[in-house]
Amino acid sequence: MKPILTAVDTAQPTASVRWALTSLALSMLLSSLGTSIANVGLPTLAAVFDASFQHVQWIVLAYLLAITTLIVSVGRLGDLIGRRRLLLGGIGLFTLASALCALAPSLWLLIGARALQGLGAAIMMALTMAFVGETVAKERTGSAMGLLGTMSAIGTAMGPSLGGLLIAGFGWRALFLITVPLGLLTGWLAHRHLPADRQMIRTGRVRFDSPGTLLLALTLGAYALALTLGRGNFGLLNLALLLAAGIGGALFVFVQSRVGSPLIRLSLLRDPQLGASLALSALVATVIMATLVVGPFYLSQALGLDAFRVGLVLSVGPFVVALTGVPAGRISDRFGARRMTLAGLIAMAVGCLALAVLPPTLGIGGYLAPMVVVTLGYASFQTANNTTVMADAAPEQRGIISGLLNLSRNLGLITGASAMGAVFALASATAQISSTHPDAVASGMRITFAVALGLIVTALAVALVSRAEHTR
Repeated sequence: MKPILTAVDTAQPTASVRWALTSLALSMLLSSLGTSIANVGLPTLAAVFDASFQHVQWIVLAYLLAITTLIVSVGRLGDLIGRRRLLLGGIGLFTLASALCALAPSLWLLIGARALQGLGAAIMMALTMAFVGETVAKERTGSAMGLLGTMSAIGTAMGPSLGGLLIAGFGWRALFLITVPLGLLTGWLAHRHLPADRQMIRTGRVRFDSPGTLLLALTLGAYALALTLGRGNFGLLNLALLLAAGIGGALFVFVQSRVGSPLIRLSLLRDPQLGASLALSALVATVIMATLVVGPFYLSQALGLDAFRVGLVLSVGPFVVALTGVPAGRISDRFGARRMTLAGLIAMAVGCLALAVLPPTLGIGGYLAPMVVVTLGYASFQTANNTTVMADAAPEQRGIISGLLNLSRNLGLITGASAMGAVFALASATAQISSTHPDAVASGMRITFAVALGLIVTALAVALVSRAEHTR
C-alpha cells in the first residue's frame, strides 16, 4: 500500500500536499459561494414560483440554518468516524443537492434541497479547517488558514455578480448547476490527495451523542430564527423563540454533564484560551456584519449612489480580504498568531472610529478608506485567530473545535444582522429607511459604528487578558 505523505513529515510542501490544499480550498469556495449566489436570484425566483418575499427568503434561510445548527455536530462526527470519509460524503451531498436544486419543480422542494445543500456545506466548512493540521506542518498553519480565508472571501464576493450573469444568460437553474462540476472536481481531488484517516485507539466505548445533537440543533435553530424572522420587526414570535433557545441551551448543558460521550465536553468550553478565541470570533463577526447591513443604505441614501455603484463599492471589502488572506497567514506564521490577532483588532478599531466620526462631505473616498482599514484588520484577525485555535488543537478534537469556531462566526453574523440593523434603524429615527433624510442616515451610520467600536474595544480587552494568561 502506497503511503500518503503529509507536510507534517517534511519541511517543504510536496505536490500531493499542494493538491490536498487545493481540494480544501475548493471546498471552502463552494460552501461560501452557496451562501451568496442564491441571494441575487430571489426576485427572479419569486416571479417564477409566484411567491412572496417571505416565502422565497427561505431559499437563503434554509441553507444558513442547516449550516448553523449542524456544523458542531458534523465536526464531532468527523472526529469519531474519520474526517476524510465524512468530508468526501459532504462534498458528494453538496454536489447532489446542487443538482436537485436546479431540477426542483416547486419552491418547497427547492427549499428542501437547499437545506440538504446546507448540510453538505456544514461538513465542508467544519472539516476543511480541521484537515489543515493533518495536511501541513504546524509552522505553515497560518498560510493554510489564510488560503482558506481567501477562498471564503472570493466565494462570498463573486456570488452576486456571478449569479447575476448566470440568471441573465441561462436562467435561475444555472445558479445551482454551476456548482455541480466544481463539486465533482473537488471530490475527485480530495479522494486522490487527502491523507487517510488515522486509526485512533479509544479507551472505552465512544458513541455519537444523538440527544445532545438534537438539543443543540433545536436551540441554535430557535436562536437563528428569532433573529431573522420578521425582517427587523421583533414581535412575540421572536421573543418566544429566544425563550425556547434559552431553555434549550440550559437543557443542552444539563445533558452534556450527564452523558458518557458528550457532543461537547464542557471542560473544553472552560478552556480560557479557546473560550476567548470563540468570543473574539463572535464579536468581530457581529461588527463585520454591520458593514454589510449599514453600508448599502449609507451609500444609496446618504451619498446618492445608484445600485451598480453601490455594488462596486461593497465589493471592495471582500476583494481586500481575498487579496490579503494568504499574506496575512504568512505574516502570522512569522511574527506569531497572537500578536497578529491584536494587530487586526487594533486596525478594526481605527477603521470603526473613522467611520463613527465620518462626515458625508468626504464622499465615497471618505467611506472607502476606513472600510479598507476595517477589512484589512478583519483579514489579519480571522487568519491569526483561526491559526491560534487550530494549531493548538489535539488531533482527536480538531473537528469539534473547527465546528465551534465556525459556529461562533455564524452566530456573530446572525446577531450582527439583527442587532446592528436595529441600532441603525433606531439611530436613524425612522421606520421606513427608504424615505429617510440623508443626514439622518449618515447620523445612523455614525452611531452604529460607534457601537461597533465599543464591541471591538471589548474584543481587544478579551484578547489582552487572554494573552496575559497565556504568557504566565
